[in-house]
Amino acid sequence: MNIFIDNRSGIPIYSQIHDQIRDQIISGVLQAEEPLPSIRNLARDLRISVITTKRAYDELEKEGLIYTVAGKGCFVAEKNLELMREENLRRMEAAMEEIRSLAASCGLTKEEVLEMWNTIWED
Repeated sequence: MNIFIDNRSGIPIYSQIHDQIRDQIISGVLQAEEPLPSIRNLARDLRISVITTKRAYDELEKEGLIYTVAGKGCFVAEKNLELMREENLRRMEAAMEEIRSLAASCGLTKEEVLEMWNTIWED
């Protein structure tokens, strides 16, 4: 599992950890039942507070992406296909909002954006 922390990004460190682990689970890089590094080991490797790592793991557990077994550690949960679909739809909507904003700043019409999309889709 690879986690990269950008101290200059302005995004809280726990959120960076959460987002990167979530993305690795959704993309299949991390498989169901795969153990995650312990909270202490991850904190040590990233040179951050254990509290920060715990917060990221707690958020992932609330979302049902990981689960904890007392005395054994944290593991990737079985993928909930509906949850995965909803997450992907949310990410697509955010990307589309960004495209709409960029198109407006360039003065592109909806038809021009759709033409660009059709060209990309066909490639």
